Amino acid sequence: MTGWSGPTTKIAKNANRIRLARFGRKHQPFYNIVVIPRYKARDRLPIEVLGTYNPIPVPKIPGSQEKSTKEIELNMQRTLYWLGVGAEPSDRVSWLLKKAGILPEEWPKAPVTKTVAPKPVVSEPKTVVEEHVSSIRER
Repeated sequence: MTGWSGPTTKIAKNANRIRLARFGRKHQPFYNIVVIPRYKARDRLPIEVLGTYNPIPVPKIPGSQEKSTKEIELNMQRTLYWLGVGAEPSDRVSWLLKKAGILPEEWPKAPVTKTVAPKPVVSEPKTVVEEHVSSIRER
């Protein structure tokens, strides 16, 4: 008897993603920017932690006119390494990397599609020849 291995799924050669893993309390999120395999859950053990992101604005000095800032800490060398080996950032991480100046604003580039001109019809339409078929069978 042969063993059934179940349905097979193809996984891309480099199936790593750069994404956010949530930490912190309820209504006070704090994120780690991590490299993790594409098929693993959000908060599983990552391959590497690249940095942190605090989306809650940290107030400056009370009464000052300066705006509050959101904190992003990022290891630039390791981030560039993972992007270089093909790790794909999630939508939010790509937005953060654009703000940090790592990714260009037009990233991802639109795929180049070739426009194919329709081929002209070279053959003439075939003529239909009708044959008389009797509905009575001869013996």
